[in-house]
Parts: sequence; structure tokens; C-alpha cells
Amino acid sequence: MRRVVFNQKGGVGKSSIACNLAAVSASQGYRTLLIDLDSQANSTHYLTGLTGEEIPLGISEFFNQTLSGGPFAKKGKVDIYETPYDNLHVITATAELADLQPKLEAKHKINKLRKLLEDLSEDYERIYLDTPPALNFYTVSALIAADRVLIPFDCDSFSRNALYGLLQEIEELKEDHNEGLEVEGIVVNQFQPRATLPQQLLDELIAEGLPVLPINLMSSVKMRESHQACMPLVYLEPRHKLTQQFIELHDLLESAG
Repeated sequence: MRRVVFNQKGGVGKSSIACNLAAVSASQGYRTLLIDLDSQANSTHYLTGLTGEEIPLGISEFFNQTLSGGPFAKKGKVDIYETPYDNLHVITATAELADLQPKLEAKHKINKLRKLLEDLSEDYERIYLDTPPALNFYTVSALIAADRVLIPFDCDSFSRNALYGLLQEIEELKEDHNEGLEVEGIVVNQFQPRATLPQQLLDELIAEGLPVLPINLMSSVKMRESHQACMPLVYLEPRHKLTQQFIELHDLLESAG
């Protein structure tokens, strides 16, 4: 299984969802890998606690090798970081990804990530990809390489307007590059059940027939505490309601797959 967590709008909790689902997967015994493709490296920091020059080159080195024709790229290898948690590994991101992007686009290296994931799938049962909040080279590479895409949504009118365009772009990419790509659904994040607008937007999306998943992730200060501790919720606070929602979401996606 290779899952992309993606939305073009920032601030919807994309990295938090990718990391916490990966952590739940690992906690349930699946050999799990998260690939961070965002130059901001939020997922990298969340799962490793590393910052700046402490961070291994990870996916940046792979793409550098891709450009130079180096041995890592030819053999489909990449440096993988072992987190403190059993079964959970990370291919780290660095700020260098931003500088590499135009060079990779110019060299038409859009399919290199797919080949890498095909090789990594021999060692990992579950692969998660965290992408930048833009439909750029890295995100398109991830969507071409994956078999599933999960879309976070934060019940905001701007997010709703962007959602229609996003679904259309995914459909076009699917037709042109990856017929096997499946939109697993839209997961509502930072949901406030007592507020009128979020519930109204949610009801309207469901009425329109959009693939909204039945599990809403609540808004909680516990997520910020989890970020601060660099510890996913399933390890920080396994009995918390938000943790249980992540477990339910993970199990729902597993059962559907």
C-alpha cells in the first residue's frame, strides 16, 4: 500500500495526518515507511526530532543522485532513518528540495519516485507520502507513484472551493499517468461539532455525493503537544479521543483496501 496525503491548501493538517496514520500502522505491526517530500520537513521533525543540519539528506540525496546518474538512483536506493518507534522508518526531507525542483522538472524525472517506491515495497508493507501544499513536481511524482490518495479538509469555505479543483486535477492525473490511483476519501480535520458552519459545510459535501469519510478528526490542543514532543499521538496519549479517532480512521482505510 502506497498512500499520499495531499491537499493544495496549507494548514489542513496534512503532515499531522500522514505521520499519525503511519504511527498507528507501525504500532499495529506493519513495517511502515513515511517519505517526506516537503522542503519544510515538518514530518521529518515530527517523527525524528531532528532539525537543520542534524537531518540526514534522505530524499534530497536520492534526487541529487537522480540528476547526476549516481548509484543510489540507478539501484533504487535511498538513506532511511529509523525512528525510536518499532516498525516506523522515515525518508527525511531537507530545504534543498526547493532548489532541486526546477532541475528535476527540466530533466523530466517525474517517474523516478515511482521506481523507488516499487523497490521499497519489497521491504515495507505500508508507505505514506507527505507532500507539499502545492501540485508541484514532488506532489505529482507522489501521485504517480502511489495507489491511494487521502484528502484532508478543514471545513472552511476557501477549502471547499479549492476541493472541487483538486478532485478534478487528481482525476486528470489519474487518466494521464496512473490509472490505478484511488481517491480513498476526504477526511475532515480539526472538526468542531458544536459550531454551525463546519457541520453545514460537511452536510453539503455529503449531499453533493463527495467521498467524505465517516470519521471526523477533532480539534485538540493534544495535537500541538504531540508536535512539541515530536511524538505521534498513539505513543504520547494512546487513550485520548483524538488518538482513538486516528486508529478508527486507519482501520477504516485498511478494511476498505
